[in-house]
Amino acid sequence: MPPISHYLQAMDRAMDKALRLDRASAAPGVDAPARPDRMLDDKAMLRTAAELTRELNTPSPTIYWADLLASCVVGYGALAAAFLAPTLGWTIVAGVVAVLGLYRAMSFIHELTHVKHAALPGFRLGWNVLVGVPLLIPSFMYEGVHNLHHARTRYGTAEDPEYLPLALMKPWSLPLFILVSALAPVALLFRYAVLSPLSALIPALRRVVVERYSALSINPAFRRRPPEGAFKAQWRRIEIAASLWGIALIALVATGIVPLRWFVIFLVVASGVAVINQLRTLVAHLWENEGEPMSVTAQYLDTVNVPPPATLPALWAPVGLRYHALHHLLPGVPYHALGEAHRRITAALEPGSPYHKASYAGMFGLVVKIGRSTMIARR
Repeated sequence: MPPISHYLQAMDRAMDKALRLDRASAAPGVDAPARPDRMLDDKAMLRTAAELTRELNTPSPTIYWADLLASCVVGYGALAAAFLAPTLGWTIVAGVVAVLGLYRAMSFIHELTHVKHAALPGFRLGWNVLVGVPLLIPSFMYEGVHNLHHARTRYGTAEDPEYLPLALMKPWSLPLFILVSALAPVALLFRYAVLSPLSALIPALRRVVVERYSALSINPAFRRRPPEGAFKAQWRRIEIAASLWGIALIALVATGIVPLRWFVIFLVVASGVAVINQLRTLVAHLWENEGEPMSVTAQYLDTVNVPPPATLPALWAPVGLRYHALHHLLPGVPYHALGEAHRRITAALEPGSPYHKASYAGMFGLVVKIGRSTMIARR
């Protein structure tokens, strides 16, 4: 086996150990007996939510394209301003704006996994050209992965690529969960500039790259299946583009065409995008499931809404992510209609309905709540 394969296996084992976050001791696995309270559905809530939102399922191409383009203009414009800023202070200000703009643009990858592409012609291609390839997070890293998180029999189990029982793990799991994300830009650059071309020549390496390094997941036990059919061809085209961009970026910096300062600013901004997304992920769920299957209602209650009057979630949970619990109830509703759906359902359901129990005031309180849970779980 080539030396690079040995290196990858060693790196893989180290990463698996660091990111597993004590899951084995926290969760009994998918074969654990389901608790009765986790399997009961509030049928009145589910019926009301479906009935009140039927005409909200159609995405608006105008809204999607205008929002994406505006986010890119703000994000890349601020990034250019950070490159050219005369002082460190202005560089930091422009960098923060760039993080927020590019983070909002990046968040549309979530919509790509849910909206029918026939309803938004060319949007996947446009997103990959504007965001996916430049930031080295192509759409195939989420498509075919995120839908598993929404599968009723997979959510919260060991087969869910986007779930870890963080609230039941050791306290150090939470800061590690955030800190690891800061390294994402360097890891992605290595993935596409180095591993992609090497894996095209080494079949054993290609298998590792597809299984372990081709999904935006947080579950270290997740192994991705090889793509098939039309998706395989699409994956290949986008990965080639991302690989060429990664190689070109390194070459431009190495030859001095792109100043090292600009490259460092780009990596810092990309790291900021990854960290804020990881913080949002940390508070997207309560992470209290121990591995057993859950009803739709139980999944909803393990998930988080941060609706108005809170204002900051518009920045750290953009593109409808502030209604993450509602999204788990109604995954087909486009992001721009979730606010209206929430208002309708809130007004229709009585105060005692489980629907109201998934709404929280903001990020800080949720972080404290999950942090306290890790303390209690280890007593």
